[in-house]
Amino acid sequence: MRKYSIIIPVYNRPDELTELLTCLVKQTFTHFEVIIIEDGSRIKCEEVVQTFSQQLEIHYFYKENGGQGFARNYGFERAKGDYFVILDSDALIEPNYLSIVDHRLNTDYVDLYGGPDTDHPSFTSIQKAISYSMTSLFTTGGIRGKKSNLGGTFHPRSFNMGISRKVWERTGGFQISRMGEDIIFSITALRMGFKSALIPEAFIYHKRRTGFGAFFRQLRFFGRARINIARFYPDELKLVHTFPFLFTLGCLSIPLLWLIHPWLFQAGITFLAIYIILLFIDATRQSKSLEVGFLSIIAAFVQLFGYGFGFAQEGVKRLLEAKTHRETGATVEYPS
Repeated sequence: MRKYSIIIPVYNRPDELTELLTCLVKQTFTHFEVIIIEDGSRIKCEEVVQTFSQQLEIHYFYKENGGQGFARNYGFERAKGDYFVILDSDALIEPNYLSIVDHRLNTDYVDLYGGPDTDHPSFTSIQKAISYSMTSLFTTGGIRGKKSNLGGTFHPRSFNMGISRKVWERTGGFQISRMGEDIIFSITALRMGFKSALIPEAFIYHKRRTGFGAFFRQLRFFGRARINIARFYPDELKLVHTFPFLFTLGCLSIPLLWLIHPWLFQAGITFLAIYIILLFIDATRQSKSLEVGFLSIIAAFVQLFGYGFGFAQEGVKRLLEAKTHRETGATVEYPS
């Protein structure tokens, strides 16, 4: 029977870890260990881990802050399993999560998998709106959760990702600790010949941010990360990745259209109005909540503007620097 090692980096989030470990206690598939890596937290989770020591095969390690990518590498080095499952500490999973993964690997094996994310009924309206924005095709967020996405081959993301021990041994783990480290890792593994797959049923409930200010900062970081990925793999920067930037630029340009011709200004306003209405209808339909539908409009604009500003910020920096330069990113607080 295949044994799994569940790798969870933690940074100042003991309460979230309690919820995730509670989910792991309920798993119907039980042949797994849990590796907790405390990545230089000020608010430690060691006491939380101890409360689950009788219910789970769980191991706690503390290291100096080095960022989430290197924290996962630290966990890989100490894991005993045949297959590693990487989860963010703000994730919740259903009791059959590991059973679904194991069944898929037994019937159609891949060395690299990813799963989608969604919201949970217990989430606040803002969390549900943010989740909608991050998974909707209207914001391009939904592209990454499809079997075949417009960005090319499916690249598993580290909030819900699995890799075989062989992938870790061949790749050496994450090359950098932040700034798109998971996509760079996935691309590296795929170019070594490993195959990836989306397992749609192996989803997580992703709590994400709880306020629009923090959400904007997170998405600005994601926009910067997309440019950083291009430092390692220039051909992986696709047209679809520019959409949030182009949308942001278009919105900011609408007032200037009046100086060119009032008709162009009216056309820009009409486009925005149609977009807002479509967002509201789709979000309300999915959430069955008018409040979430309204908040999803705000979340979508925060996401697109945040990503767009970050993309432009790092893009200008990239244009001005030597093309051989690679940005490793600062090893400070986690972006998500």
